[in-house]
Parts: sequence; C-alpha cells; structure tokens
Amino acid sequence: MKSDIQIAQDAQALPIKEIAAKIGLNENDIEPYGNDKAKINWKAINKTMANDHLGKLVLVTSISPTPAGEGKSTMTIGLGDAINNQLHKKTVIALREPSMGPVFGLKGGATGGGQAQVIPMEDINLHFTGDMHALTSAIDTLASLVDNYIYQGNELNLDPDRILLKRGIDVNDRSLRNITIGQGSKFNGVEHKSSFAITVANELMAILCLATDINDLKKRIGLMLVGYTKDDQPVYVKDLHFEGAIAALLSNALKPNLVQTIEHTPALVHGGPFANIAHGANTVMATNLALHLSDYTLTEAGFGSDLGGQKFMDFVSKHLEKMPDASVVVATVRALKYQAEGSTDNLDKENLDALREGFKNLERHMNNMRNYNVPVIVLINRFATDTERELELLQNLVKEQGIDAIVVDYHEEGSKGGIEAAQAVIDLANSNQANLQSTYNDDDPVKTKIEKVAQKIYHASNVEYTEKAERDIHELEKMGKDKLPVIIAKTQYSFTDNQKLLGAPTDFTLHVKDASLKNGAGFIVITTGHVLDMPGLPKHPAALDIDVDNNGKISGLF
Repeated sequence: MKSDIQIAQDAQALPIKEIAAKIGLNENDIEPYGNDKAKINWKAINKTMANDHLGKLVLVTSISPTPAGEGKSTMTIGLGDAINNQLHKKTVIALREPSMGPVFGLKGGATGGGQAQVIPMEDINLHFTGDMHALTSAIDTLASLVDNYIYQGNELNLDPDRILLKRGIDVNDRSLRNITIGQGSKFNGVEHKSSFAITVANELMAILCLATDINDLKKRIGLMLVGYTKDDQPVYVKDLHFEGAIAALLSNALKPNLVQTIEHTPALVHGGPFANIAHGANTVMATNLALHLSDYTLTEAGFGSDLGGQKFMDFVSKHLEKMPDASVVVATVRALKYQAEGSTDNLDKENLDALREGFKNLERHMNNMRNYNVPVIVLINRFATDTERELELLQNLVKEQGIDAIVVDYHEEGSKGGIEAAQAVIDLANSNQANLQSTYNDDDPVKTKIEKVAQKIYHASNVEYTEKAERDIHELEKMGKDKLPVIIAKTQYSFTDNQKLLGAPTDFTLHVKDASLKNGAGFIVITTGHVLDMPGLPKHPAALDIDVDNNGKISGLF
C-alpha cells in the first residue's frame, strides 16, 4: 500500500494557472512559485473582494481527537473534491498551513490523506511560499527592536521584567520555553528573562489570520501590547513606531496561497494558528476570497468542535463576510471506541458496547454545534477495520438525535467515495436554516464569557480561577479590555482541562490559570490546565523517519 506522500508524489498536478482559471483568475492575477503553487496578487484580491457574489460556507469540525485518527482534513478535501468534480459545483477549499514543528515532531504531515490531499504535499508541509519564515522573522525582529529600544535609552521607561512579547521559532524546542538574554557585559544588552513560543502560537500569527488588508494588518500590529512601564502604564507597538517595519515583513505573507487537490480542486492554504492555544482557522483573507470566487467554500476548524468549532462560531465567523450555512462533524468508529476504551490495542475488533459508550463524545459535539442554530450533518470516515454492524449502529445512534449520518471513504476512493454525502451537505447549505446564535453576548464581562463556554460547550459545573487569573482579569477591567472575546486555551483531547478524561464528562471544574490580552488580535487568551505554547519533541520524533534522496525526493513526511 502506498503512503500518503507516495500517492501525492505520483499525482499529476495541473499548472497553477489552470487551477486559477477554474475560479476566474488569469495569469496576471497570480504570482507563481514554480508550476504548482502561487500567491494571489493584490490587484486580483481587491477586484475579487469588490464583487457582489458570496457562495455558501461549510464548516468542517470533528469529535475529540485521538491516536486512532479522525481524518478531518481528509474529509474536508474529499468533500470539496466530491462537490467540485462529482456534482460539478464551483468549489474552493480553504485550509490552514501546517506548522513545521509538529511535522517533524509527533503529528507528522497535515495535508489530508490517501486520495484526498492537497499538493504539493512536501512543499506545503515544509517551506511552502515562505509565510512561516516571514512570520518568524517578523516576531523576532519585533522582539529585537523592543530590546534595542530598552538598551538605547528606554525613553518610556519600559520595564524589562514586564515584556509580554515572546520570540518565535517554527520548531518544537522545549529548551527555549524560558531563557535569559543579554548576559555578559553591558554591550550585550539589558539582561532579563525572555521566552520562545512556536511561531503559530504568536499573536502575529493571529493578526495575520484576521487582517483584511495591509492597512488593517499595520493597525493591528500597532495595537499589540508590548509590556508595561515601571510605573504600570501599558506600552503598545504603535508607541514605539515599529508597526510599519513589521507590516512590511508580513505584506507578502498576507496574500493567500493557491494550490490544488490531487483531483485539481482549487485550494487556498493560508495561515495556521493552533486551535488549542489560538483560534484555529485559516486566514480571513483566504475564506472571504474563496466565498467571492466559488459557489461553495469548505473550511475546517482545528481539533474538535469544543475548540476550533467553538472559536469559529463565536469569534472567527464575525470577521467573515458571511457566517456558516452548514457544519459537518467528522467521526470514526475507531476514535469513538477509543473514547470508551482509552487504548488503541483492540480497535480492530468489533465492539458494539464500546461504540455505544464512546458515542457520547460524538453526541456532545454534534449537539453543541446544533445549538449554534446552524444545520449539522455527521460524516463517518470509514476505516478498513470497521464492520458493517458498527457502521450501521453508529448511523442509527446519530439519526436518533435527529441528525443525518453518512459513511464516506474519500481516503481510498477519492471524490467517488462520498457523492451522497456531498449532495447532502450542499442541500443542507442551501436550506437557508442557518441563523448563528453565539455562546455568549459581545458585551458580557470576561468571566461571564468563560463560564458560558465552560457550561454550554464543555458542560463544566464550575469554573475556578487562580490568584494570578484573578489579578489578570482585574488588570483587563482597569484597562477597559474585559469585554473582548475569549479564546480558551485547553487540551484538545478532552472537554475538560485534563486530557485523560475522555468521553463526555460532566460535573467537573474548569481551572483557569491566567488571562492574557492579545490586543492586536482583539481577544483575550484564557489558559486552562496544562497547555504549552512551545511543544517539545517526543522520544521518537517524526524527523527520524524523514529523508531525502540524491534526486531531492523526500520520504517519510507521513
């Protein structure tokens, strides 16, 4: 059996200008990076955004992730291929860019799987069009400019011990979580503690993903909170006049990237914030552009519906030109059995009792999504080891909740593996039933927002705040920032803040550790449990399986 990377390498990509032509763009609208990928230029972006057409928007989310696999990206790509190639509807897929750190760490590649992939797979997973490198450079340039400001006189009396900006690197490197800089003589700068976050966890990534044009990008960078003076006054990037230079570094990265699926469906792969520590969706630019260029736009939100799905509905959608018309919840028999058993040892064996117990996780996810007042469908990603009795049981359990469930196999069969599902999704999107109702009100105080998400989405009975969290929230109130949306950083593996509590727990306490203002992005990050913004590498990192031959052919990415 071929690996994902072998399937992707064997695929025959069309010239990127032909992919652009499918969505009404000509050669003068794109900036090619070789023959198989391109950026869409500003002239084309501005022209497209000015047209009145807006297609339907479909959000793909999933149950809680497990080692057994769910295949959300595979589903999004396969579904897009089926709508485009089998139903012949003008379709664009909008996806996040993979972060290189996890590609070499535990997760591996992130471009779909089997016959449902975006290509060129190796480029997208590694350097692509340089967006991640531009972000990393911008993050570290900003940190360097701030440290130099302190060294060169520090006119505003910025406190070196209260700098909130982190450095960035797109590598899983736990040794950089906490560092000391400026050591040695005074010529090396002012000694103080600093830290690194992985590039995609930095506020600049969130800003890139939310900005609507270069002016908005520049404004948001200027609003970033750098830190505090020694007399407790906030200092923003605009106070130091660094926003122009940082925006210049990111101006090319802000242009969406155009690629294709194996079946030549156009795909915009752009931006990549994590959903467990950030908002978990591709750029607003890419989604809005896709809506103007297509009749159906498919996008995904990171991890389960309690993370990416919740953040998309309550936060991201308010930055888009339209809200979702339908949502898809992805599930697998294997993953639901894992929710009951907590082990991958016996997932190949039929176990209807474990499936019934694990179904509680899917039930929670699909009903949470339905409560947003957006129509929901469950698509079951078939694995070779699934039995017909298991698939039938799972479909019946879903249908008992008044939601349709369809089995698909895009991984093995490509777009032909789910034509019925594709038709059902577009019927749902065309039903005009969507009228999104948010989990909280925009003017709710920060604690009220946290508690509404905890109770309505996670099903917690209580929220507990550390002393630091209380101080942080009090500081937000003093600054008049406590009415901003909340982005809750939480483990992806559980509805709780304890990754070991699987299924659909109730009657638990959510533990809030701290709250941090991301003023440029326009949200507050609420940290719960044990969540890291700089991952480490596992004992056997994926890097050990990655290689390249003398012809430049890469292997082992997935």
